[in-house]
Amino acid sequence: MQDSLMHESLRGIHYVGNGVAWASGTNGTVLRTEDMGYLWQKCAVPPGAEKLDFRGVQAFDANTAIVMSSGKGDLSRLYKTTDGCATWKLVFTNPDKDGFFDAMTASRTGDTEDILLLGDPVDGAFKVFCRIDDDTHVEECMSGAPANAAEGEGVFAASNSSVIWSSHRTTAFFATGGKDGARIFRMEKSTSGNAPIWKSSPMPMFGIGDSAGIFSLAKRTSDHTTHLIAVGGDYKQPEDAEHNAAYTRDDGLHWLAVASAPHGYRSSVAYDEKLKTWITVGPNGTDVSFDDGRNWQALRPGAMDQAGADRDWNALSLPFVVGPDGRVGILRDAAVGEARKSFDAKSAKDAKVTPR
Repeated sequence: MQDSLMHESLRGIHYVGNGVAWASGTNGTVLRTEDMGYLWQKCAVPPGAEKLDFRGVQAFDANTAIVMSSGKGDLSRLYKTTDGCATWKLVFTNPDKDGFFDAMTASRTGDTEDILLLGDPVDGAFKVFCRIDDDTHVEECMSGAPANAAEGEGVFAASNSSVIWSSHRTTAFFATGGKDGARIFRMEKSTSGNAPIWKSSPMPMFGIGDSAGIFSLAKRTSDHTTHLIAVGGDYKQPEDAEHNAAYTRDDGLHWLAVASAPHGYRSSVAYDEKLKTWITVGPNGTDVSFDDGRNWQALRPGAMDQAGADRDWNALSLPFVVGPDGRVGILRDAAVGEARKSFDAKSAKDAKVTPR
């Protein structure tokens, strides 16, 4: 556990590398660390953002980051800093009075910064925006087939992880929920120069209802294939340990139900490349998977951990995790190692059992 020196609810977290991480939350809160969280700095509040809820942050280095606020209409905004959060510039405001920003992902290639920004449906279709090259060029992504929404369908802005690119940036995905069930939307880039097309897949592995669906997506790449995990559940029933996870091993073409699920509603999931482990968090605990999402087991505090260090979390950017009331934690690798020993022992035992 780390001390953020504040008590706002945190939902955005992005670890850049080399000890640099950024976090964001309610009431215009943005935090930054350059030493793996030994000291968290409270950033200047962006102009006019004192009451905004920054649900997402995407950073490029210790000086440059973009924060996304979520709210109806013009309360959904993007701000950017290039001087280590001493000052901020408003770069985009939601143009739809009924719109609502849910999540964004950003990347940098050379001097080019790209953003994929996802919003709730307006006039029956999900809003997807792109930014290319500069601070002012933000526009709705052109698509040959819009991402049409069902009645009551929406995106959950729980952890800024409901939209992602595939590892090779040829495909984008976002996840939904609602009274008719969850779906995964997959954007396929055209190789013939035509506009990309959105295709959706129903996800019956997840529950149905206004508070149920998919809350987070994460990826890893192996042999030029993107492996994806989807987690969620019903945030009004956080103890429900069913209908909360699925996985795919073929770039999102076919989704599979898990064999053993996480132990409750989960708001965020991530892959730890160093530990070769998937990790998912939520209000009632943390779970890990060592077999690409097929089986999940609880990751509980050990003798070296603070009581409750596994719970009350909103969002992941490993090794960091954030939650309500200014909660910030950093993953203890040895805890995952202990869980892996237990998984390996059980797998070895099961392998010795010969069915009649």
